[in-house]
Amino acid sequence: MAWITTSAGLVREFHFPDFSSAWAFLTAVAAEAERRDHHPGIWNEYGYVRLELRTHDAGNRVTERDERLARAIDRIFAELAPPGGATA
Repeated sequence: MAWITTSAGLVREFHFPDFSSAWAFLTAVAAEAERRDHHPGIWNEYGYVRLELRTHDAGNRVTERDERLARAIDRIFAELAPPGGATA
């Protein structure tokens, strides 16, 4: 699944084989978000992660800032996802 645009903003779901893999991904996403000072909405349960991106100071709409962070998150996922063990 790729990023989709909803009323919540840019949304993507990720599935990992276990909690540790999902948490490692979220830790890397958190570091990147902090570096960019742009923080996603995060939902996590076991190996499931849902991220939502929108720019609050732009009226909660999707901006280039969200699209840049989405591309960075995609790179993190590609680097950290265990082969054959995670899907998005």
